[in-house]
Amino acid sequence: MFVIGLVLGSCGSSKRTTRKVTPKKEREERVDTRPNDDTPKEEEKVVNPVPKTGVDGYIETYVDIAQEEMRQYGIPASITLAQGILESGAGDGELVRKANNHFGIKCHDWKGARVYHDDDEKGECFRKYSLAKYSFRDHSLFLTNRGRYSSLFKLPKDDYKGWAKGLRAAGYATDKKYPDKLISLIERYKLYRYDGEVLGKKEKDFKKVTDRKNQHTVEKGETLYRIAKKYKITVEDLKKYNGLESNEIFVGQVLYVEPFDRGY
Repeated sequence: MFVIGLVLGSCGSSKRTTRKVTPKKEREERVDTRPNDDTPKEEEKVVNPVPKTGVDGYIETYVDIAQEEMRQYGIPASITLAQGILESGAGDGELVRKANNHFGIKCHDWKGARVYHDDDEKGECFRKYSLAKYSFRDHSLFLTNRGRYSSLFKLPKDDYKGWAKGLRAAGYATDKKYPDKLISLIERYKLYRYDGEVLGKKEKDFKKVTDRKNQHTVEKGETLYRIAKKYKITVEDLKKYNGLESNEIFVGQVLYVEPFDRGY
């Protein structure tokens, strides 16, 4: 109920809030492929950031990390921050306090430090990180190393609506309202501006890319042929506009039906 309150609360507020967000319970188990030893090298001389309270505090604390992950892996910083807010209770969740674990990544074959926490089942094993940034890196690797998310990386890098819908459609979460929660957080706290900064856009261009009229959101039963016919274009053009190599599409996917400068 706290998550719903947060998402549906007064929009556009820039004041810091201390309202807590309930950590998301319905999450898919993550399997990580990064090295098990996350101990930082001495020469890195990095420290864990001191978290600030509330959603605004969370954003201020971790925005630099989210933007660096966007530069390295192409995942919108707005999406990373919004997922972190939902999954970690805006940094106030027990897994964050005990293990710097912001995305609920479970142990699996992990050989490093660990903690035990009641989640879907009692006493489940979760990875413990020496620094918060390693949790963010695991999140990036989780999305980039799994084929079912590959279509998301063909979207414009600031297409947060396409990403939010695509994550749920590809199986990241079972909550039907998961995309709406992410989008609402991104728009309420204007997280899309951090995508624009990474892409080098001017502030006046920090706009919601999916508000354009040259897009189509895939519905159940639709095919590329049917969509192309609707907009009086060819299937080959539709694939070209969206960087598609096959005819496979998924419900919730956002497709461009006109040429679009992606800003890559």
